[in-house]
Amino acid sequence: MSSAYAARRPVVLIVEDEFLIRLHAAQIIEEAGFDVIEASNADEAISFLEVRSDITILFTDIQMPGSMDGLKLAAAVKGRWPPIKIVATSGLVNVRPDDLPEGGRFLPKPYDPNQLTATLLELTGYP
Repeated sequence: MSSAYAARRPVVLIVEDEFLIRLHAAQIIEEAGFDVIEASNADEAISFLEVRSDITILFTDIQMPGSMDGLKLAAAVKGRWPPIKIVATSGLVNVRPDDLPEGGRFLPKPYDPNQLTATLLELTGYP
C-alpha cells in the first residue's frame, strides 16, 4: 500500500482508560481500514487534537478518570473542532440522544465489532 493511500485513511482517536479494551478497539478499527491514535484520558486526547488536524472521529469511553469524562470531552470537541464526528461508549451509563452533541452516536459495551465498524463507515462515508 502506498503511503499516499495510507495518508488518506480516516483517523480515529480512541479515548479509553482500560488498556486491553483500548487495544481491542484499536485492532477492530485498524482492521476496518482506519488509522488509529490512542489516548488513555481526555487530557491526552485534547493534546492530540491540538496538534493533529487529520482526526475524523472521536471514539470515547464515557466513564474515565481525569479532568473530564467522555460526555464532557465530546462536548468540548464538538465546540472546538466541529467537523469531528463523535462516538461514545459505556458499559455502565445509559446515554440519551440529547446527552451527546448533535450527530453523536452511542454504542453500549460490550459493542459488537461489526456494529462499531458499520458506525464508523457510516459517519465517514469511507471507503
